[in-house]
Amino acid sequence: MPTVSTHRPLPAEIAAAQREMEGHARDYGLDFFETIFEVLDYDEISMVAAYGGFPVRYPHWRFGAQYEELTKSYSYGLSKIYEMVINTDPCYAYLLACNPMLDQKLVIAHVYGHCDFFKNNAWFAHTNRRMLDQMANHAARVSRYIDRFGYEVVEQFIDACLSIEDLIDLYMPHIRRKEPVQHPVASALASDGDREDGPHLSPKKFRSKDYMETYINPPDVLRAEIEAREKEESDKEKKRSFPDEPQRDVLLFLLDHAPLKEWQIDVLSIIRDEAYYFAPQGQTKIMNEGWASYWHSKIMTRHGLTDSELIDYADHHSGTMATSRNRLNPYKLGIELLKDIEERWNRGQFGRDFDDCTDARERAKWDKQLGLGRQKIFEVRRVHNDVTFIDTFLTPEFCIKQGFFAYKFNESTNYYEIATREFEGIKAQLLNALTNHGRPFIYVQDGNYRNRGELFLLHQYEGIELKQDYAQDTLANLHKLWRRPVHIETVIEEKPSILSFDGSNHEVREK
Repeated sequence: MPTVSTHRPLPAEIAAAQREMEGHARDYGLDFFETIFEVLDYDEISMVAAYGGFPVRYPHWRFGAQYEELTKSYSYGLSKIYEMVINTDPCYAYLLACNPMLDQKLVIAHVYGHCDFFKNNAWFAHTNRRMLDQMANHAARVSRYIDRFGYEVVEQFIDACLSIEDLIDLYMPHIRRKEPVQHPVASALASDGDREDGPHLSPKKFRSKDYMETYINPPDVLRAEIEAREKEESDKEKKRSFPDEPQRDVLLFLLDHAPLKEWQIDVLSIIRDEAYYFAPQGQTKIMNEGWASYWHSKIMTRHGLTDSELIDYADHHSGTMATSRNRLNPYKLGIELLKDIEERWNRGQFGRDFDDCTDARERAKWDKQLGLGRQKIFEVRRVHNDVTFIDTFLTPEFCIKQGFFAYKFNESTNYYEIATREFEGIKAQLLNALTNHGRPFIYVQDGNYRNRGELFLLHQYEGIELKQDYAQDTLANLHKLWRRPVHIETVIEEKPSILSFDGSNHEVREK
């Protein structure tokens, strides 16, 4: 697929609209990196969209497939890309050339909301703001490997890597998983490092006077502790399993321990780097789209519309916010929940006094006129992701107002039906769908399973079974990387089971 030529000067009318929208956005307190707009035709914007918003990516067939899907969907009138914006410094945003001027203004205002979110939301703080250059660097490195080893060899390896690209630890950029834990009484303990068995196996002793030594640190207790440690070390050596505890970042484990060639390690690291770059966008889809929609609505209705544009704007905005019983609209949920938060904090509908109030009429009329709403939504934008956003701010009143319900599949009728309109059920279903992007939790349990160098994974069962065909295909791809039999423990028909692949045959057995 060809690359996209950018950096064209904006048409004068669009450039003027950009300056106007930027001024309004900054007046409202939005804070964003310099934003560079490019105007592309639909073929070009489809290329950019297929590449995830970047003009250059490493060569792979999936980008071509996505491009074909986007162009055909547009040709058949099924969908249309109005804009794209990427999280970089400066931010790059793409406008569709055939859009009328009203849509260009709306999209520009929407983009500035996204750019403010990218810069200030904590979940984007660790992302590479120079990813435009990094993507080009990734493309060049993969192209060199293709020249050296052949397109088919590299493509097949990338296929295997992409099948597990979501097996990362979403919280690793924010948490030190390996931080040593200091015991609360460690300062009162001292190790005897002069023993023959070395400091590692020496017992922990309390400080004491010489004449109290045998009472404070009884020799039989110390001897028992040494024996226990020796047994623990012996058992660990016999088992020789690793890691010490389940590891969620499967890609990192493979980079550290899989028998890969140097170019394969580099390609896998590229897949992992890009997975971590895109991860916050999946974690904040509702908030990000809601925030951008909130500000394009505010800017357009108060500053950006002429009288003749009002009806068209209302039509386009309502189309974006449209909901159906078949899917969750992140734009709608995000903007409505932000507006609800703003109203509640303006009226003081929070805190212990409000929570303790059980009179529905009094709660509805509650208004302390605090005016803290705008400040609160900026705080929410800064610290939350979708899971914490829903968990913290979704209320029974909001669900009733929006007509929310939880649904489930009825096998007897072969239809999805309303399961409950109760708040707890609605909230639980939303959080289940958002946690870990709705994907299963997979951990590396043992890299030396059966003491034969086999890879053993653990599926953290949360009530939803793995799709066995997907799981088997993924195990086959993992085998290409690990080159030894691979296994995963999961639950099938409510029974603990193990799926295995040895390179030629799949096996399913009860644990």
